[in-house]
Amino acid sequence: MLDALIAWSGGAFGEDWAARLSYLTNGKHLAWYASVRFTLIAAFAGAAIAVLCGLLGAAALRSGLAPLRWLGTLYITMVRGIPDVLFFLFFPLAFEQAVEWVMAQRLCGAEVLASSTSWPPCQAAQWYLGTGEYLALACVSLGIVYGAFAANVINGAMTAVPRGQLEAAVAYGFTQRQVFWRFQVRQMWIYALPGLSNVWMLLLKATSLLSLLQIQDMVLWANRIGAPNYIARVGTVHGDWRWRYYLALFVFYILLTLVSEYLFRRLSARAGRGMAIG
Repeated sequence: MLDALIAWSGGAFGEDWAARLSYLTNGKHLAWYASVRFTLIAAFAGAAIAVLCGLLGAAALRSGLAPLRWLGTLYITMVRGIPDVLFFLFFPLAFEQAVEWVMAQRLCGAEVLASSTSWPPCQAAQWYLGTGEYLALACVSLGIVYGAFAANVINGAMTAVPRGQLEAAVAYGFTQRQVFWRFQVRQMWIYALPGLSNVWMLLLKATSLLSLLQIQDMVLWANRIGAPNYIARVGTVHGDWRWRYYLALFVFYILLTLVSEYLFRRLSARAGRGMAIG
């Protein structure tokens, strides 16, 4: 089907168009287009984990137990203060070596552990990670980092719910549990969504770091395909075209941003139905 399309474009628009279409649909370009899935998986899975971490962090901040409040404050302060790139590299590496340490304790033996100067101590403790494992670790890393920002947003939104409405609900006979879920959490989202949309935008931009974890994402493929290409048999195929591929990535992320803004406006309108927000 693709060959037929190329042949038709050559007949309709000339050989130059056919050559361009043939170039843009070769194996490397198809792999580049397919790598979009890694970006989208990391964005949506990371966002889901971030919301979960945000809810847990906000609950810890609002807890009546001092140790939980300290834990929530430590989580938010520490994660927000660490550069994204550093945490993005640290967590997967630390998790990988922690797993290998556990495997070494079980598989390598005491003598090997005592005498080995390499890591892992024995071949049996070597954990080989593939793209799927690195992608899962990337999603968790994104969720933990941006969950700290989401926790601050959710905590502020919970505080923004008018206290008088909660007191009125108690006066009407609702239990504290019903007041929390039916009134405070219900109304919290209208205050939280604008802040969460900013967190989503930051997380979306951070998906460009996937190549740091050996994931062949869009950025990695753009760098590979756009780099100067030389074949001994024919000479230089093209010069340094990376700026063209990076420009395509700019457009891709801008389109994702526009779609995201539209969806968050719809979510905000839906969350605010029947609510009088001043």
